[in-house]
Amino acid sequence: MSGKILLVEDNEDDVVLTLRALKQKNILNEVIIAKDGVEALDILFGRNGRKELKPSLILLDLKLPKVGGLEVLTEIHKNEKTKKYPVVVLTTSNEEDDIVKSYSMGAKSFIRKPVDFSRFTEAVGQLGLYWLVLNEPNPKSLE
Repeated sequence: MSGKILLVEDNEDDVVLTLRALKQKNILNEVIIAKDGVEALDILFGRNGRKELKPSLILLDLKLPKVGGLEVLTEIHKNEKTKKYPVVVLTTSNEEDDIVKSYSMGAKSFIRKPVDFSRFTEAVGQLGLYWLVLNEPNPKSLE
């Protein structure tokens, strides 16, 4: 895996806040941004002229244009190469059904975006610290 983060988020304010939160927590990994589900899948699978990305972490919003986050998660999970990627759902959704579906489709974590920036910064920082620094990835997923 590349050490890169794929941030799948259509809300520009949330992109800026996420990037700022990562920086404040000294998580300096390169962040690739996909603005919708189609772009995310193109990046992950190397389609439509995009170079295939093997991210160390995917931060996935559920409410996306073109192809929704749950559909993106389904595509990631059903592919042998991509199903090993850690996907963290980072969304404003309060729907219990979204939580259940996200986990059943392979999400490793489900986090509601806090409205308060300091809480959001802390949550994103903890995510980055855990998935990019502390977590020992499965060596087979690095192949």
